[in-house]
Amino acid sequence: MELEDIKSVYFVGAGGIGMSALARYFMGRGLTVAGYDKTETPLTLQLEKEGMLIHYDENTDKIPAECKDKESCLVIYTPAIPAEHSELVFFRQGGFEIQKRAQVLGTLTRSHKGMCVAGTHGKTTTSTMCAHIMHQSHVDCNAFLGGISKNYGTNYILSDSDCVVIEADEFDRSFHRLRPWISIITSTDPDHLDIYGTKEAYLESFAHYSSLIQPGGALIIRKGLEMRERLQDGVRRYEYSETEGDFHAENIRIANGEITFDFISPIECVKDVTLGHPVPINIENGIAAMAMAQLGGCTADELREGMRTYAGVDRRFDFKIKNDRTVLLSDYAHHPKEIYQSALSIRRLYSDRRITAIFQPHLYTRTRDFYKDFADALSLLDEVVLCEIYPARELPIEGVTSKLIYDNLHDGVSKKMIRKEDVPDFVRNHDIDVLMILGAGDLDNYMPQLTDILKDR
Repeated sequence: MELEDIKSVYFVGAGGIGMSALARYFMGRGLTVAGYDKTETPLTLQLEKEGMLIHYDENTDKIPAECKDKESCLVIYTPAIPAEHSELVFFRQGGFEIQKRAQVLGTLTRSHKGMCVAGTHGKTTTSTMCAHIMHQSHVDCNAFLGGISKNYGTNYILSDSDCVVIEADEFDRSFHRLRPWISIITSTDPDHLDIYGTKEAYLESFAHYSSLIQPGGALIIRKGLEMRERLQDGVRRYEYSETEGDFHAENIRIANGEITFDFISPIECVKDVTLGHPVPINIENGIAAMAMAQLGGCTADELREGMRTYAGVDRRFDFKIKNDRTVLLSDYAHHPKEIYQSALSIRRLYSDRRITAIFQPHLYTRTRDFYKDFADALSLLDEVVLCEIYPARELPIEGVTSKLIYDNLHDGVSKKMIRKEDVPDFVRNHDIDVLMILGAGDLDNYMPQLTDILKDR
C-alpha cells in the first residue's frame, strides 16, 4: 500500500512514545486515526484531545467503521502486542495491510533523506537535539522521536523538508527496516538479550544496520565502540567523542550552571557553543547532533543557535527543581551504562552535595543479566533506594528481584528497598538534597506529587 492510498490508520498498541509520533504524523495529514491500548495514560488522553479515537479494552466491535476497509486502512502494531490479540487477529484474517512501526519509518527513509540515530543509549537526546537544530535552520526537517521534545511539546515534527530525523530502535531488530542517508551510532552496549540472546548477536545486528546506509551518505560513530561496521562503497565514515575524533569538543568550560565549548569539525569548527540544556553528557550528545546537522547542511550560526535554544527532553535528565536548597530530576536511564553516565553527570554538576537515587529496574531479564553492573553504576551515588522491578512485557523470573542489585551495592552506599507506592512518603519524611528518579517504568507518574512535596518544604 502506497502512502497516498491510505485513508485511515489503526494502531494496535497506540500509547507508546514511538507509535504516538506516527499517529500524530497521520493525523497531521488529515487521515482518520484510531487504535487500541491496554492502559489510559496522559499520552493517550492527549492523543484523544488531538483527535485520535482510542479504546482500552480488546474489542473488535470498537474498531471504527472507517478502519474496517482493507483497501484504504493501514494497520500498525507494536511487537509488544501478542500474536493472539483479538484485534490483530481480526485484521490479519481480513487481509489488511499490517506493518510494524519500523516498516512505516523505513518507507519514509526511502522517500526522504533519513537522518537516523541508533545506539543502546543516548539516541533519544541526540536525535531530539539534531531535530531541533535542523528544524530551526534553513534546512528544516520532519522528525520521529522517542521522547517528548521540550521545545515543541511533542515527539514529532512535520514540515515540507525532504529530511527526516528518526530515532532508530534496535529492539526486535526494528532498525533493519530503515535505509538511512546519514546515521549516528552512539553506543553498542549489549541490551535486549531476551531478544538477541548473546552480545555477539547484538553487535552483529548493529553491523548489519550500518550496511543499510545509502551510498553517498555517512556514518558518524562514537570512537571506541566494539562493533565493526560494514559500510557500502561511497559511505563516508566519521568518529566522534567528547574529546577525540573527527568531531569533538575543545576548550570545555563548566561554571555557574552553564556549559560552553568549541566544536571541532573537519567541515567547519564552531567556537563558543553553549548548551541550552547544560548537562555534561550533552557535550558528547551535542557533538554527534551537530555533526549530523552540519553534514545535513546547517551553517555554523545555525548550529550555535540550535544548541543554545535546545530545551531538553521529558524524562532525560529532566530537572523539576533546581536551586541551592533542593534539586529534583527525572531520568529515563534504564541500562547500566545510562545510569553510569547519569551518575557521572550529576557528580560533575553537584560534586559537593549529597545525591540520592530512587531506581525502578525495568524488565526481569535486564535485571538478571546486568544486576552487578547496575549496582556498580548506582554505587557512584551517596544513597540508593530500590523499588520492585517494572515488568513491562515480561512475566516474573524466579529469584530475580531488585534485591539482586541491593545486595551488590558497594560498601559505604546508604541503601533501602521500598514499595513503589511508598515513594511519596519516603521523600516527604527524608532529608533530600539532590534527588534523581531513575528508570523507564511508571515511577515518573509520581513526579508531580514529589515536586509539590519538595517545593513546599
